[in-house]
Amino acid sequence: MTNNKLYYGDNLDVLRRYIQDESVDLVYLDPPFKSDQDYNVLFAEQDGSRAAAQIKAFGDMWQWDEASAQAYQDVVETGGRVSQVLQSFRGFLGDNDMLAYLAMMAPRLVELRRALKPTGSLYLHCDPTASHYLKLLLDAIFGPVNFKAEIVWKRTSAHSDTRQGRRQHGRIHDILLYYVKSDEWTWNPVYTAYDKEYVEQFYKYIEPETGRRYRLDNLTGPGGAAKGNPQYEVMGVTRYWRYSKQRMQDLIDAGRIIQTKPGRVPAYKRYLDEMPGVPLQDLWTDIGPLSSQARERLGYPTQKPGALLERIIKSSSNEGDTVLDPFCGCGTAIATAQKLERSWIGIDITHLAIGLIKHRLRDSFGDDITQSYEVIGEPVSLPDAEVLGKDDPFQFQWWALGLVGARPVEQKKGADKGIDGRLYFHDDVAGAKTKQIIFSVKAGRPSVPHVRDLRGVIERENAEIGVLLSLQEPTKPMRTEAMGAGFYESPWGTRHPRIQLLTVTDLLLGKGVNRPTQHGNVTFKKAPKHERETGQQGGLFKR
Repeated sequence: MTNNKLYYGDNLDVLRRYIQDESVDLVYLDPPFKSDQDYNVLFAEQDGSRAAAQIKAFGDMWQWDEASAQAYQDVVETGGRVSQVLQSFRGFLGDNDMLAYLAMMAPRLVELRRALKPTGSLYLHCDPTASHYLKLLLDAIFGPVNFKAEIVWKRTSAHSDTRQGRRQHGRIHDILLYYVKSDEWTWNPVYTAYDKEYVEQFYKYIEPETGRRYRLDNLTGPGGAAKGNPQYEVMGVTRYWRYSKQRMQDLIDAGRIIQTKPGRVPAYKRYLDEMPGVPLQDLWTDIGPLSSQARERLGYPTQKPGALLERIIKSSSNEGDTVLDPFCGCGTAIATAQKLERSWIGIDITHLAIGLIKHRLRDSFGDDITQSYEVIGEPVSLPDAEVLGKDDPFQFQWWALGLVGARPVEQKKGADKGIDGRLYFHDDVAGAKTKQIIFSVKAGRPSVPHVRDLRGVIERENAEIGVLLSLQEPTKPMRTEAMGAGFYESPWGTRHPRIQLLTVTDLLLGKGVNRPTQHGNVTFKKAPKHERETGQQGGLFKR
């Protein structure tokens, strides 16, 4: 079996049931932020309410209620430093949503430390609203001595927090709290480029023959004879030197020793392009947010750039090590670990995220990537799907759409317009026009009116194809109604039913949407411009 695993479920339950002691080399987690009581719920509606499925998934994290009070009690009753810190938080903060968040995070952080190898590291990505509380919590779990850095990532250059009338500073950075498990941790030096001002000040010479920048370094031996430095003449100048006479001659022959004027002390020519750069500091200003045109952008406003995860993974793990992301969202840590030849474990509480990550991996690494990881917790049979549809219709909807590579749409309260998901494709020669497939998902019994409604939707939306996904088999009248919609004819001469009826059984057996495939599915590569601008697809996922 592969070491790469993608788990659907509550990460606390998954950590306790499946993740062994000291089995992970690096943990990166980017939990929902405690920012203005808004954690960017995917289906946030314009009146401020939130979809029931999202509240069910994340309510315990944010609201001080019976469930979060029980979570607090469970942690406190275990005793020790974590219990003491949470009790202090309660005395200071009172019974509020911030305490609920900290009570939720505490047992998860305890489990993550348990899962780390002695040489392992943890990076917790958060914002300044909760970072000071989380740091105290991590001190209690890992020990203050194992705190290594509070990294400031400048995620943007400007923010609307500074708009006219706003009486505070603009918020342009996130915090990464970096802890290790022991005094022997994995660390690979990382270097960043020199600032332009530094280069121009210190590497001000340019070699005419090659255009290479260089600086002049001192060749004299500090401490003179007392430090064992040899004395001899070089280019008419006698001094105590850093190098032996033979080594000095080798440098002269190589053109690395320069005398700017006769009689002046020779100097060493140090080239800029031979220097590694600046050792990685705790202020990261060189990795910006994803631009609206970035190839890796998935349409999620809070998605983190791959370069950020690449820096973390390279510095704190080696090839073949295991990286764990317990809030894996849209999967940036997972995709980056795969790219850097690390094993990985991802956990998320929504089928929407799991489906997105599966398609992201396939888009990035090809169809064969599906053989390199295992998905645990998803329905694998019709009875499993029936249970999911009964218990949580939203999760069923996200799961079913994920099987065909479609993305759910944001829905206003009472105005879903009959669309549960969309899938985009290009099939013309130029690939200029984005075409779409509309999806309607039914966990209950489908009927002829559902087919008629879908036909009306695709005509209204000017879509090429409409698909009805259902748990139960469509009836013969439904199939007759669907056939009456005719066919979509692609520029390539292929014909595809405009209304298609697919069941969960079809999907589990590998059947997909009958559509043109010459230019592939672009659903998860780049959303249409209007959706990127409105943030329609954004939300809960942080990476």
